[in-house]
Amino acid sequence: MTNNKLFDGIIIFVQVVKSGAFSSAAEVLGHSNSHISKEINKLEARLGVRLLNRTTRSLALTPEGEAYYQECTQLIIDAEQALGLISQDSLNPRGTLKISCPVWLGTQYLQQVFSDYLALYPDMQLDIDLNDKTVDVVADGYDLAIRASVALTESSIICKRLFSSPICTVAAPSYLQKFGLPKHPAELIHHQCLCYSNLKKSNQWQFTAVDDKPFNVDVQQKLRCNSAPMMVAMAVNGVGICHIPQFYIESEVKKGELVALLSEYDRTLVNVYVVYPSRKHLSVKVRRFIDLLELKTSR
Repeated sequence: MTNNKLFDGIIIFVQVVKSGAFSSAAEVLGHSNSHISKEINKLEARLGVRLLNRTTRSLALTPEGEAYYQECTQLIIDAEQALGLISQDSLNPRGTLKISCPVWLGTQYLQQVFSDYLALYPDMQLDIDLNDKTVDVVADGYDLAIRASVALTESSIICKRLFSSPICTVAAPSYLQKFGLPKHPAELIHHQCLCYSNLKKSNQWQFTAVDDKPFNVDVQQKLRCNSAPMMVAMAVNGVGICHIPQFYIESEVKKGELVALLSEYDRTLVNVYVVYPSRKHLSVKVRRFIDLLELKTSR
C-alpha cells in the first residue's frame, strides 16, 4: 500500500539545501519561514532522522541528509523528465551530447552503444573525449562521464552503477617461469610490478584476507603507466605482474597469454558508473543515453 505522504516535504527540503537557508528557500517557494521550518521538522519526524544541522547562522546536511538529498534530487529530476516525455521534442532529442570516457571502455566496450544511440536519434551528435584521467563533469561542461572506480566520493554528481568487475592479479607464463609464482600478496614486494599511474597510490595494491579483512601491499613499480592497454601489453610480454580490472584482460587470460594469480585474495571490485551533474535539469538526450547504457551493459 502506497504511503500518501511519501513525497511530502521533498521539494521544500531540496530547495532549502540548494538555497542554503530557510529564508532563501521561503522566498523562492513563496512560503513563510515558519512554514518551511515546520515542513522540514515534519519530514525529519516522519523519517526518524535528522537531515539538517542548523544554527541561527548556518545549516549543513547530516550524513543521512546528504544521502537523502541525492535521492530526492533524482526523484525531482525524474518527475520533470516524465512530464517532458509528452512533448514531441522529448521523443526526438536533438543537439550534442558531450561525454568523457576511459579510452579502453570507449574503444572496446562502448562502441556499439555510441553507434546505436546515433542510429536511434539521428538529430543527435556525440562529442566523445576518450581520456583515462578523471574530469570535473560540471566545470568542464560534460553532459555525463563514464568512470571505473572502487568507490566514488563526489557529492556534487549523481552516479549509477552499470556493472562491477573484480580486480585480478595476472602475469605471463614467461614471467612466472623466470621469477617464480607468488603464493601470497606479501611476496609481491620481491616481484616486478606494473602500476597504473592515474591512481593516487599507484604502488599500493588492495587484497582481501581469508577473514574478509582488506589489506594493502606496497609493491615495487617496475613500470608506471597511465594506459591500461599498455600495462596489459607489457604484462603479456613478460615484463611484470599486473593488478587490473578483469574486463581489461579477459581475452588474454582466455588465450593463455596471462595467468591469474592470488585469486583467493583478489576480491576487490571495480564499479563502472555513469555520472552526471545533480544540480541541473537532466535533459532528454542524457536520459536516453543512460537508458541505452543500462540496457546494453547489464551483466
